[in-house]
Amino acid sequence: MKSCQAFQVCPEQCRHACTDQGECCHNQCLGRCREPHSDRACSACLHYQHEGRCVPRCPPHTYMFEGWRCITLDMCAQVHLQGESHFVIHDGECMSDCPNGFTRNDSNRMLCSACNGPCDKLCPSAVIDSVDAAQSLKDCTIIDGNLDINIRHGNNIASELESFMGLIQTVMGYVRIRHSHTLDSLSFLKGLRYISGHELLDNMYAFSAINNLNLQTLWNWTHHNLTIQSGRLFFRMNPKLCMSEIHTMVERTGILVKQEEGDFHNNGQRASCESHILTFKSNHTTSSTIGLSWEHYRPLNHSDHVSFVVYYKEAPFQNITEFDNLDGCGSDSWKMVDVDLPGDQSAEPRVTLQQLKPWTQYAIFVKGITLQVDRLPEAKSHMVYIRTRPSVPSMPKNTRAFANSSTKLMVKWSPPAHPNGNLSYYLLRWQQQPEDRELYLHNFCSKELKVPIRVPANGLNELEENTKPTTSDAAEGEKGPCCGCPKTQEEKDREKANRVFLKVFENFLHNAIFLQRPPDRRRRDLFGADNGTQANMSVVVGDNSTMGMPPVREFPFSEDRTRAEQLDIFQLRPFTVYRIDVHACNEEVGRCSASDFVFARTKPAAKADDIPGRVEVQMDDKAEGSVLLHWPEPVMPNGVVLMYEIKYKLGSEAEKPECVSQKHYRLHWGARLSQLGPGNYSARVRARSLAGNGSWTEKVTFYVPPPKRDNTEKLYLVIILPIIVTLIIAAIITGLFYMSKKRSSDRLGNGVLYASVNPEYFSAAEMYMPDEWEVAREKISMHRELGQGSFGMVYEGTAKGVVKDEPETRVAIKTVNEVASMRERIEFLNEASVMKEFNCHHVVRLLGVVSQGQPTLVIMELMTRGDLKSHLRSLRKPNSTTQVLPPMKKMIQMTGEIADGMAYLNANKFVHRDLAARNCMVAEDFTVKIGDFGMTRDIYETDYYRKGGKGLLPVRWMSPESLKDGVFTTMSDVWSFGVVLWEISTLAEQPYQGMSNEQVLRFVMEGGLLDKPDNCPDMLFELMRMCWQYNPKMRPSFLEIISSIRGEMEAPFSDVSFFYSDDNKPADTEGLEPVEALENIPLDPASTSLRQPTPSPSPQHSPTPSTPDTLSRASANGPALVLQAHIDSLQPYAHMNGGRKNERALPLPQSSAC
Repeated sequence: MKSCQAFQVCPEQCRHACTDQGECCHNQCLGRCREPHSDRACSACLHYQHEGRCVPRCPPHTYMFEGWRCITLDMCAQVHLQGESHFVIHDGECMSDCPNGFTRNDSNRMLCSACNGPCDKLCPSAVIDSVDAAQSLKDCTIIDGNLDINIRHGNNIASELESFMGLIQTVMGYVRIRHSHTLDSLSFLKGLRYISGHELLDNMYAFSAINNLNLQTLWNWTHHNLTIQSGRLFFRMNPKLCMSEIHTMVERTGILVKQEEGDFHNNGQRASCESHILTFKSNHTTSSTIGLSWEHYRPLNHSDHVSFVVYYKEAPFQNITEFDNLDGCGSDSWKMVDVDLPGDQSAEPRVTLQQLKPWTQYAIFVKGITLQVDRLPEAKSHMVYIRTRPSVPSMPKNTRAFANSSTKLMVKWSPPAHPNGNLSYYLLRWQQQPEDRELYLHNFCSKELKVPIRVPANGLNELEENTKPTTSDAAEGEKGPCCGCPKTQEEKDREKANRVFLKVFENFLHNAIFLQRPPDRRRRDLFGADNGTQANMSVVVGDNSTMGMPPVREFPFSEDRTRAEQLDIFQLRPFTVYRIDVHACNEEVGRCSASDFVFARTKPAAKADDIPGRVEVQMDDKAEGSVLLHWPEPVMPNGVVLMYEIKYKLGSEAEKPECVSQKHYRLHWGARLSQLGPGNYSARVRARSLAGNGSWTEKVTFYVPPPKRDNTEKLYLVIILPIIVTLIIAAIITGLFYMSKKRSSDRLGNGVLYASVNPEYFSAAEMYMPDEWEVAREKISMHRELGQGSFGMVYEGTAKGVVKDEPETRVAIKTVNEVASMRERIEFLNEASVMKEFNCHHVVRLLGVVSQGQPTLVIMELMTRGDLKSHLRSLRKPNSTTQVLPPMKKMIQMTGEIADGMAYLNANKFVHRDLAARNCMVAEDFTVKIGDFGMTRDIYETDYYRKGGKGLLPVRWMSPESLKDGVFTTMSDVWSFGVVLWEISTLAEQPYQGMSNEQVLRFVMEGGLLDKPDNCPDMLFELMRMCWQYNPKMRPSFLEIISSIRGEMEAPFSDVSFFYSDDNKPADTEGLEPVEALENIPLDPASTSLRQPTPSPSPQHSPTPSTPDTLSRASANGPALVLQAHIDSLQPYAHMNGGRKNERALPLPQSSAC
C-alpha cells in the first residue's frame, strides 16, 4: 500500500490526472496513471477505452458500449440479455434495443429503422383472464392472432385494462368477450379500429360477446370507428345490452355478410332500453357545492319508482360518457348520491353535491331507480357540465430569493398547486429582520468564539460539464485501497476551536429554545401548548437592561403587486436579512392565499463598514500612560458591527493589535490604550461586521509624555523600606528557631511524633509499584487520537503480547499531560490499578500499564464504536420528526449487558455513582460494557451540574436519596440504570428536557418521574418504573433485573456473562455495617472523607438484634458506601475510570468473581 504522506495534489498544469510523483498523465487519463504521458497507463479514461488505450472517440468500425468502451460488430452480435434478442447497432452505439421512434429492420435485425408515425408492436394471440395477463399486451398495437377476454373477477379494473390494452389497433383474427361479468363497457379498447377476421370463431364470427351479465354498452360510436373485414357478429345472453346498441355496431362496422336470426338471442331482457329523458330545471353553485333540481318523473306504475341516483365526476374536458371507467363491480371513477322521492308529488327532486373542488368542472347525470326493470322504460338525463365557483387559491410554491446587489433582491416562485380560479395577481410583502440579539452579547474578541459568517442569497451556480469516469480492470488491482492522510496541526487546531464553538452554541440553544417552567407545575405536561407561538411576541427592552444591546423594534412591512412569477425588490439596506411573503390573490373572491415565505440577505456594500471621519485622541488624566481613542460608528454597516480592530505602534516599532468588542465600544464610544510608554505613537482603526472587515482609517498620531516625578514617592519609600526589612529579619529568626526545635525533637527516641499534611510530599503507601501488569514501552504503538480525557489525550493504537494468543491487539491508550505533577501521575496509575481487580466481559478491561519512563500510559480494551450515547444518536434519521427505535430484541440485549456489568461491580462491593449512556461503551460486535476512557467530562460537560460552587454532579441521573443526603448505594445505581433505559428508548435524548438543573433537582426530590417515551415498549417502561421507586428498598437488584429478562437474551450472553458464571453468589456482607445504620448517620458538612465500613457484631453479642426487616433491607440495597459530606461538598467521580485531581479511587477488596 502506498504511504499516505507520499500522496500529492496534482500540479496546476496537469489538468485531469498525475502520477504519484506529480508528473502529468496523458490528456485522456482521469484521476491517476502509472506512467506519465502514456494513454495505456491510465487508471481510468476520460472518454472511452479501446484495446487498453484511452481514446477521445471510438475508432472506425467500432461502436460505443455501456458508455465507456469500444467494441467491434462481432462482439456486439454476441452480446444479448437473458431471454432477450441480440443487441442492435444504432448511431454508433451497441445497445439492447432500438430507441423510441425506431424499430428493428426486417432485413437486418441488428439495425434500426425509423417508424412512420408511432412504432407498431406486434404481439401474439392472447387470452386475458386477469389484469396480470393484460400486462403482457402493454404497448401492443397489432395482435397477430385472436384476442380472447374472459375476466370473471376483479374490482375497478376498467382503467387498468385501458392502460395495458388501449393501444391495440388491429386484431388479425377474431375478438371474443365471454363470461366477463366485471365489464360494463368495451371502451377500454379505445384504440381498436380494425378486425381482419383471418381466423373466424367457428369459421363464422369475427366478433363474439357471450354471457356478459353486466355489459351495457360497447363503444361511444360518435367518437369511435371500427371496421370488420370478414365474418359476422354473435351476441347471446347479455341481459343488460340493448338491441339498439347491437344494431348500431352492425351499421358502424360495415359488415357485408348478412346476419342470421339466431345470432342475437337473449340480449337486453333485464335492461330499460327505452329511456325517458329527465330535464334539469335549475342549478346553483358555490366554491364547494352544486345544487340541482330536475323534473318529477313518474312511470305508469307509480309504485315501481323508488328513487333517483345522481352520478358526478371531475371532467376537465366535455367528452365524458356514462360508461367511462365503469365495470360490473362498480368503480371509484363515478361518485353517486341517492335522492329519495319528495313527499310532495308536485315538488321537484333536489340535491346538493358537497365537498367539491373550487373552480372545477364536473360531469353530472341522473338516473331513475325502479323496482322492476323488465321491459320498463328507463329514466335518465343527458350529461351536463357544471363548474364550481372560484375560491381562495392555495399558497405559491418553491419561493426563493437571490441577491443581485446590496440594495436589491430578486424573488421567484412557482404558481400554487390549486389556483381555485383565475389568479388576478401576486401580492409580495417584505420586512426587514433584526439581527440575532446574541451578537450584541458575545465578546468576539475572545479566542474561544468564532466570528460568525453570514452569506448573501446567491443564485444557483451553473452545473459543470459532466464527464464519465471509467475504470480499467487491470489497473484497479494495482491501485490498491486508499487511506486517509494524517491531519495537520492547523486542522487539529481548527477542530479544537470548532468543539469549543459547538459547546457555546449548545448552551445558546438551551437558553434560547427551552422555556422556564412555572414554579407551581409539578408534572412534565405540555406547558404553553395553547399560548401561541413565541416568535410572535415582541418586547421592547430599555436602555438599562443590557449594556450595548439595542431595544427590540418591529420593522414595517412594504408590499407590491405583480402578475408575473418574479419580482425585483429595490431600495433595501446592505447585507440585511428580509422576510419575503408571497400571496396568490383572486379579485373575484376578493381574498388572497396564505403566504409562502423565504428569508434572504442582500449583498454587502463596498465601503459600508468604513468608519466615517477621523479618529480623535484624548489623553486620560486619571491614569498615566493611557489614551482614549474615539471614532464614529459606520452609518449603515453591513448587518451589524461585531468588533473593532486597532493597530498602534511606537515610532518605528512593529504594530501591535488591539481588539475592541462592540459592547466595550458602546461603553466608552471608543477604546482605551493603557500602559503606554512615553513617545510618539500612531494608530488606525477599522470595523469588522458580519460581511467582513472595513477599510483602515487614516493614521492618527499622538504623544505620550513621560510620567511625572513626585517627591512623595521618595517619602513613601523611606518610610516603608525599613518596615519591610524588619519584617524579613523577624521571619528569618522565627524560621531558624523552629528548625532548631524540630532537630532537637528528632533526636528524642521516645518523643511524640506529629503528622504533617504537606501537599508537596506523599507517603510511600501512595506510590505506585510496577507489577505483572507492566508492559514494555516498545510494544506500544499510537495511531490516532480518540479524544481528550481527564488526565490527558486518549489514543487508539496497537499493543503486542497484552492478550493471550494474540500477537498484536488494537487497544485504547490513556496518557497524562506533559505538564502534570508527580502526584497527578501517581493518582493516574493508582486509579488504573482499580481496574486490575475487574475481569468481566461486560466491564471494560485493563490490559496493561507503562509506568516506567514518560509519558505514563494505561492500556485499555478498545471499544471501537465509542460511547453508548453517541452510538444511539447515530441511529437517528436526519430531517425526521419521528424516530424508529432499534428492535425490541436489541434494546433488551443492551439492557441485560449493562445490568450484568453492574451486577458484577455490585458483587465486588463497588458503587458506580455515575451510570449513564455516556459512560457505557460499545464494542465492535455492538456489545455494551460499563466503563469509559476518561473522555466524557470534556465531551458531555453539559450533562453535569456544579451545585454551590463545588464538584460537578450528574443530577439528571441521580436518585432522590443521593440528591437529598449524598447517599450512594447499589440502589441509587439502579435508579440511574432506569434513566439509561430511558436514554435507549429515546435514542439518547436529554432527560428532563426543557428543565434547568435546579428544576430537575427539586422535581426528582419531590417525586417527579420521566414520561414514557414515544413508541417505547410497555415491557421496557415497566422496568424503568420499577427502577424509579422512590423508596430504594422497593427497587430490584441488578441480578433480579437480569433474571426477569434472561429468556430474551441471545445465546452468547449465557456463555460470557457474570450472571451465569460460577462466581455469581450472594455478596459477602460480613464486615459491612447494616445499611439502615449508615443511612441514619447524620451528615457532617465539614467532613470530606469516606466512612469506612465496620464489622457487624455477631448475633449472640449484638446489643440490638437484627429484625427481618433490617436484614431484608440490607439484602435488597446491597453493600453501600455512604458519604458523610453534604452534597454541596461532595467530590464526584471517584469511580472506576479517571477521577479528577486530588481524588482517590474507592478501595476494593480482592475478588475473583466473574
